Amino acid sequence: MAAATDPVLMTVEQYRHLPDREDVIQELHWGMVVTLTRPTMGHAKLQSRLVRLLRPKAERLGVVETEVAFRALPEYDLRSADVAYVSRERWEATDDHDNLQGSPELVIEVLSPSNTKAEIHEKAVLCLSTGAQAFWVVDARRKTVSVTPKGGEPVIYRIGDRIPLPMFDSYLEVAEIFGGG
Repeated sequence: MAAATDPVLMTVEQYRHLPDREDVIQELHWGMVVTLTRPTMGHAKLQSRLVRLLRPKAERLGVVETEVAFRALPEYDLRSADVAYVSRERWEATDDHDNLQGSPELVIEVLSPSNTKAEIHEKAVLCLSTGAQAFWVVDARRKTVSVTPKGGEPVIYRIGDRIPLPMFDSYLEVAEIFGGG
């Protein structure tokens, strides 16, 4: 019987030399190239609304953007957050020809039909162990936001609830996220 071989892990540097593909979105997860589905317009609109709501709360402290690429595991991981908050200090210190080292302080994922619970859980654990202070999962279908703080348990927020934003000394109404506030 032949011995099983370990997969060859791709580094971020090797990944960056792959040919660009216009037909798909790809990320590097744990040294493996992963193909992602393209988001719908509803997904993009929700990302845009989150940015518009969070920017005024964060502007004196840092930057809120969509699709922020980050290297959670410096050599073998290159992902993006649907919406991210990065402190001004880390934003300014990141080389323009590289990506953010570690996870953004706030990572927000907008659920897509293709996302699995295992995939979202894995990303939450990864982000919360590499710099994120909170990991959000926004579910447009259920109109809920699951917030997992670093070292804490997930809390589900619904329309009528306020999500505390301790890093901004503020809060966000769930209804505002889903266009009802």
